[in-house]
Amino acid sequence: MKKLLTAIAVASLSMSLVGCGSGSSNSSADSDTFTVGMECNYAPFNWQQSKKSSTASKLGSGAGYCDGYDVVMSRKIAKKLGKKLVVKKISWDGLQPAVESGEIDAIVAGMTANKKREKGIDFTTPYYQSETVMIVRANSEQAGYTSIQQFSGQKVMGQKNTNYDTIIDQINGVKHETPKATYPELVVALQNGDADGIPAELPVANGIVSANPDLTIVHFADGQGFDNDTSVSIGLKNGTRKTKYFKKVQKALDSISQDERMKLMQEAVDRAPTED
Repeated sequence: MKKLLTAIAVASLSMSLVGCGSGSSNSSADSDTFTVGMECNYAPFNWQQSKKSSTASKLGSGAGYCDGYDVVMSRKIAKKLGKKLVVKKISWDGLQPAVESGEIDAIVAGMTANKKREKGIDFTTPYYQSETVMIVRANSEQAGYTSIQQFSGQKVMGQKNTNYDTIIDQINGVKHETPKATYPELVVALQNGDADGIPAELPVANGIVSANPDLTIVHFADGQGFDNDTSVSIGLKNGTRKTKYFKKVQKALDSISQDERMKLMQEAVDRAPTED
């Protein structure tokens, strides 16, 4: 959302610029677009593809399209807001600065509203919640584990600046490897033996294992898994929680039933790319 303006003339000029451009630099409650940021690299939540489809959103600069659960949910919210969806591919570390600067209206990227992020982002209630699992090599001893503590002394790697890196330290004596910037890099590290396990949300793990039969999923016994918030929420600019715009986005999200959300996620898992 655009920064608060102190004069009607300045506000009018800003809105005029939004109308003439792509809506990427001054997206606001008054524009006709709902511009969201995501990595387009975290299937089944979001991924990049070259071909047009009924569920994908076109990216600028000839970058193809972005599809996934986050895209479909964003489009439904945009429709309920009476706006056109615009998706921008932004690196994970660039998402918060992008929503703060007004480059995007919202972060819809499988992001968990933890205490650290809540200091700089206003989050809606969760739009999806799953289970934390571990992806391992299918022919490894780890495939038979039932507790995270069985990974003690072993190499576990997560994605940089995510819960799936910080929770690794819940394993006593673990070899906490240097995190990677993207999840596809983690998969390669696991396959190459640079890691013995990589934590993931279940939908992500399902997609990865489906595309890589040499990998498998470890589900932990009750009370033996990670203490981790698996919910993901929509992030809007800090300090906007009490605004009409934030409340409209929350209302739009609330109107999507839990059954529909689960159905949309399963559909995203089913159509996610089978190759990196």
